[in-house]
Formats: sequence, structure tokens, C-alpha cells
Amino acid sequence: MTRWTRRDLGKLAGAAAFAGIAAPAIAAASARVVVIGGGPAGATVARYLAQAPSRLQVTLVEAESRYHTCFFGNLYLSGLRSFDSLGHGYETLQGKHGVTIVHDTVAAIDSTAKQVRLAGGGSLAYDRLVVAPGIAFRWDAIEGLDEVASEMLPHAWRGGAQMQLLRQQLEAMADGGLFLMSVPPDPLRCPPGPYERVSLVACYFKREKPKSKILVLDSKNSFPKQELFQDAWNRLYPGMVEWLPLDFHGGVKSVDPGARTVTIANDTFKCAVANIIPPQSAGSIALATGLANDKGWCPVDPATLESKLVPGVHVVGDAIIPGEMPKSAFAANSQAKVCAMAVAALLDGRDPFEARFFNTCWSFLGPDDAVKIGASYRIVEGKITAVEKFISKVGETAEARERAARQAEAWYAAIGADAFG
Repeated sequence: MTRWTRRDLGKLAGAAAFAGIAAPAIAAASARVVVIGGGPAGATVARYLAQAPSRLQVTLVEAESRYHTCFFGNLYLSGLRSFDSLGHGYETLQGKHGVTIVHDTVAAIDSTAKQVRLAGGGSLAYDRLVVAPGIAFRWDAIEGLDEVASEMLPHAWRGGAQMQLLRQQLEAMADGGLFLMSVPPDPLRCPPGPYERVSLVACYFKREKPKSKILVLDSKNSFPKQELFQDAWNRLYPGMVEWLPLDFHGGVKSVDPGARTVTIANDTFKCAVANIIPPQSAGSIALATGLANDKGWCPVDPATLESKLVPGVHVVGDAIIPGEMPKSAFAANSQAKVCAMAVAALLDGRDPFEARFFNTCWSFLGPDDAVKIGASYRIVEGKITAVEKFISKVGETAEARERAARQAEAWYAAIGADAFG
């Protein structure tokens, strides 16, 4: 039986991308790299560039002083994890690794002059720029749904206040109420995430509010790990979860935040709690600076993660068009390491090494019951392509599922240490 340690999971979090590859020697010790965005992708890029053999000047621009992960947030919603455990600071990146941290937002990027203009005033010059924009929400997709409405119908698809709001609403609802989730179309951040949320909200209801029901209005007709999730809902939460595919309900047409109602083609649902996750795009800085295409996502060279639209600027994480990779924290961490290696090589005037990527997505079905899906990836005909895949199976033993849950917890600890120091 394979035993997993935090060190093992740290390697799985992306370090395997560098297996057998020596660290590049960087001649331009005065080269300046600015990284925009302090999530798992941006923080990882900043850390690994700061550790390059030559002392690059690495600056990370991030508005918040503390980053709260959306991943593992479903455990918080279920009462299985504290909110504080999802928070990560930047003190170690600055104090131990020498990354300059600027808590500000970016007003503009001048790719010709190679400068980043800050909303708080001043600018940062760069030789190479890395942008980790995360996601934005398309507020025009559902009638009645906008950013103000999301304060009553939370999406909780970013960590932080939205996650706390949804938790508060779940705690306040009466037993026997309806929790309705609207799942957006692809592409979206963390494709299995909505269904893990269903599972863990059901876990909370089973424990605290067993008369409550969950209705899922999906914008798709199938979803990742579907057989695994539906088996778990039938096995662990019988009669509690109803999932409706797009072909059945035709899509969410409108919402009324005040009445807390959700309308489809032929029906309107009154909800105790409505978790409406909007369709998504690359983050606002990508949209505003020409890094995103007309579909709202960022095309990149898969070998270097350099933008295909703005030369000298690299994009990593959920905002990119990643070929066959999902938009996940593990994938973002893996991309970030490939990007850091490529930026270091380009600043040294060398060709980057062959890019290799890795991903695993664990999903909790209950406190000690988790499943996983993942792959390793290489570039095939100019596209990031899965070359080896794996997925959990229905009918696995309780020991196997508990082992997967512990692996997931070890990975979370490992990626936090890897990205944030």
C-alpha cells in the first residue's frame, strides 16, 4: 500500500515538472519580474523566480493582505474546516524569499514601455511580466443577477467574504428548506467543485437539518466524476439531492434576489438558500489589458505560458486556455512552475526546457470519503494534452476513500507551503 507524506504531495503539487532538469543559470541578475495576482499561481511564480540562482528582482502585486482559498472552502461550508484555515499571508514570501510585496491593484499595463501602473499611484518597470488574473463573472448572463444580487444569492466561487456569506445562510435556514444551486456552463473554475459542494452541503444537512433538500440546476448535461458523485448522493444522502441537466430544465432564466426565487422556462422555485454561480471569464485585468480573446479567456503559448496577444507578458492559472487541463489550483501551481522556469530561461537568452504539467483534483463526498481524478500532460501539436490519466472507481473500499481524503488534506498543506512559503 502506498503511503503519502506532505513531502510527496508537495512534489505532486507541481515540482515533478522539474524532475531531472537542473535549475537554469540566469545571467541578468538585475532583471525585473513583476507578478500580478497573489493566488496559488501568482504566489508560486513569484517564489520560484525569487529562488532562481541569479537574484532576480521579483515584485508581487496583490490587493489583499491575506488570500483565502476557494478550494477546500466546501469543507468550511460543511463545518468540517475553519475559515481561518483557508487563509494564507505573504510574510514568508517577502521575509524569507525576498519577494517585494505591493498591496495595490493594477490600473493599467503598458506593454510597450514595460510598465505596470498602480491604482494607488506610481508604476513598476519590468523586463518580464506575469499575470495571474483569476476569474471574473459574467453578470449579464442571467436576468436579475448582478454583483449586488450576489450579496443575497451568493456564488461563493471566490474565497473570503462570499464563502462566509453562504455559510451564514446555510446555518440560518430552517430545517426542511430548499438549497438550490445553479451550475454555470464550461469553462469554469474547478469543474468538479459544484458537485463536491452539493455533497458537503448534504453532509451538513444530514447532520444538522435532515429534512432539507438540494436541487441542482446544471447548465450542462454531464459533469466530471458524475458516476462517483451520483453514487455518493444515493449512498450517503438518499432522497436529499436532485440533479437536473440542462436538457430537462432549459437553463436559469432569471432570479429575484429579494424574493429569493429562481425561474426556469416552466417553473419558479422559492429557495431558503440560492447558490447562483454565474458564467465566468478571465479576471478583469486580463479583459482590460487585451490579454483575453473575444471569448473572454487568455490564449498562451503552452511551452512558456507567454500570451499570444501581448508579447513579453505571461499568463497563468484559471484565466488561460489550458488545452486539456482543468482550471484547478493544482493545475495553476503546475503551470506557475513551468512559467517560472521559462521566464528564467528567456531572461538568460536560452530556450526553455520541455514543459510538463500535472494535475489532481480531489473531491470530498463526506468527512472521510474522497475521490480523485488527474493526469500528467505534455505539449502535443501545440496543445497541452493529457498523456496519462487516472480516476477513482465506484465501489472502492472505505479504506481507499479515507486514504484519498488524507491525501487531499496533505496536498492542501503542501500547496500552501509551496506557494506562500
